[in-house]
Amino acid sequence: MSAEVPPAFDPAAPLTPTGNLRRRRAFSRFAEWAATGAAIFAVGVLAIVVLGVIGHGASALSLDFLLKGEPNGIGPALLGTAEIVAIATLIAAPIGILIALFLSEFGAGRFARIIKLTLDLMNGLPSIVIGVFVFILIVEAQETQSGFAGSVALAIIMLPIVARGTMEILALVPSSLREAADALGVSRWRTTLTVILPSALGGILTSTVLAVARAAGETAPLLLLSSVYDGGRASLNPFEALPNIPTTIYRLAESPSPGALSEAWGAGFILLSFIMVTSVTARIVLARSREKTAR
Repeated sequence: MSAEVPPAFDPAAPLTPTGNLRRRRAFSRFAEWAATGAAIFAVGVLAIVVLGVIGHGASALSLDFLLKGEPNGIGPALLGTAEIVAIATLIAAPIGILIALFLSEFGAGRFARIIKLTLDLMNGLPSIVIGVFVFILIVEAQETQSGFAGSVALAIIMLPIVARGTMEILALVPSSLREAADALGVSRWRTTLTVILPSALGGILTSTVLAVARAAGETAPLLLLSSVYDGGRASLNPFEALPNIPTTIYRLAESPSPGALSEAWGAGFILLSFIMVTSVTARIVLARSREKTAR
C-alpha cells in the first residue's frame, strides 16, 4: 500500500492562516494597544500636571509679581535665571557645535567612538551629580556660591544635547555639497565653515534652543551652587549667588507663609510656560529645518 504523496507547494496560492500566524496577529494587536495606551497615559499625566499648575498658579500672576522682588515677586529671579542660562549657553553651544563638526566631518576610528560614548554618558548623568562635581571644582575653591558655578553645571547638561542635535542636522546635509566642494579643490575646513555649517545653521540653533529649555528647569545643581541670595535684590554679577526661578520655587514651597505656596505655583507656571513654548517651537523649527536640509 503506497503512502499518500503531499501536494506540491504552489507559491502563487493564497496564504492560509495557521496557529502560528494567529498568535502573531494577536501579539501584534496587543503591542499596538499597549503602545497606544502608554502614549495616552503619558499625554494624560502631562495634561494633569499642566492643568494643575495653570489652575493653581494663574491667580498669582500680575505685573508686580513679575517685576518686584521677594517677598511678593520674582523679578530678580527671572533676571538671574536668564543670566545663568545665557552664560551656560555661551559656554556649551560653541563647544558642542565644534564637537559635532569634528565627529561629523573629521572624526573617525576609536577616538571618535570614545567621544560619542562620552556624550552619551554625560547625557545620562544625574544633574545632582553634576552639581556636586561643580561644587567641589568651583564653590569649594572660591569658598562662595556663584551664578557662574551654576552656569558651568548647566553647560555640562546642555553640551551633549547641543552636540547630538547638531550631529543629526549635519548628517542631513546632502553629500553632493561636499563632493562639489571637493571637485572644486576647496579645502576640507573651508568647505565645513562656508558650505556645511551655513546649510545646517537653522537646525543647530534649534538644537541649542532645546538645550536651553532642558537646562532652564534644572533645580538640583542650582540648590548647591546658587541658592544663598537676597531675593529682593537684582544682580548682574555672575560671581555671586544669583536669584533664580527653580531655587525660588523650592524656597517658597518650604516657606511657612500662607501666600508663599501660591507664589510658588505662580513661579512654576512661568517656568513651565517658558519650557513648553520653547520646546514646542524648537521642535517645529527643527522639523522644518530637517526637511529643508534633506532636499
